[in-house]
Amino acid sequence: MKILIATDAYFPQINGVVRTLHETSEVLKSQGHTVEFITPEMFLTTPLPKYNEIKLSLNVWPKVGKLIKKINPEAIHIATEGSIGYATRQYCIKNNLKFTTCFNTRFDKYMKLYFPYIPEKWTEDLLIKFHNKAEKIYVPTESMRKELAEMGADTSKMVVWHRGGNHGAFKNPKKINLPYQGPIWLYVGRVAAEKNIRAFLELKLEGTKLIIGQGPDLEKLKKEFPKDVFLGKKEGEELTSFFASADVFVFPSKTDTFGIVICEALNCGTPVAAYPVPGPKDIFEGSKIDCLDKDLGKSALKALKVDRNDCLAFAKKFTWEETTKVFFEHISPNS
Repeated sequence: MKILIATDAYFPQINGVVRTLHETSEVLKSQGHTVEFITPEMFLTTPLPKYNEIKLSLNVWPKVGKLIKKINPEAIHIATEGSIGYATRQYCIKNNLKFTTCFNTRFDKYMKLYFPYIPEKWTEDLLIKFHNKAEKIYVPTESMRKELAEMGADTSKMVVWHRGGNHGAFKNPKKINLPYQGPIWLYVGRVAAEKNIRAFLELKLEGTKLIIGQGPDLEKLKKEFPKDVFLGKKEGEELTSFFASADVFVFPSKTDTFGIVICEALNCGTPVAAYPVPGPKDIFEGSKIDCLDKDLGKSALKALKVDRNDCLAFAKKFTWEETTKVFFEHISPNS
């Protein structure tokens, strides 16, 4: 099958959306399918305010329609609610083409953080209106399905689409001796307000806190927390070595819809501390390695006692092969 994925988020960005689309497409290709993308690289772009890593595509119409005609896909998936996503959605509706969508990001909560003067209900309504026209709406967790239902999304269309963690160097992580006092508490991700990283940095924990990642709050937090170690961007084997060598991975976010980095940490045998919020609570529900707590410090100390072998065993259920299976089963062909 020839599948078109329209997305406002793709390489060189590195985030959960990009990782999900890339890994899913790679598995689909290995199974003999053709996957084509419409991405920001095909358009003139400008940085998204408050989130410069994301490029907002300009003048997408009518180029998006021309690209869809040229690709002539058998199925269309719209991954994001940006300008490319909206233009693809409008083209499909106008031409009576079926399409699926995915709810990846709580833009309503991000908008509340960065633009508090905009009513959150406005953003929620825009998101629900966008997705309710789809044949199927992919959601990352059962918790997110319930939250979207409360916002007005069509529950009959929703499909839970979990993520994986078994990719690249995470298939064979290598532990190293880190030159820091233990226990070592690790955070990996965007250094920004929506990730709630301050909650991690303010914890009174013995040992060393390592922060890997970049973002708008990086320099400010480095000055405010000089005893913590900010390592900037890390990739590939070097990144997985930090995951595998840390004692606990701390995930302080309350706005992520899933948290692929949690699966990546578990693939390295590293216990995870987090809040009992959508994403973490769906991943760990009913497991023997559930350390979630409303007090992040207590969660961290619980995680320190978890057997790493239990983390490795649990991680096996989150694979990109299973992710792709769910994606393909619910795609909506136009023939």
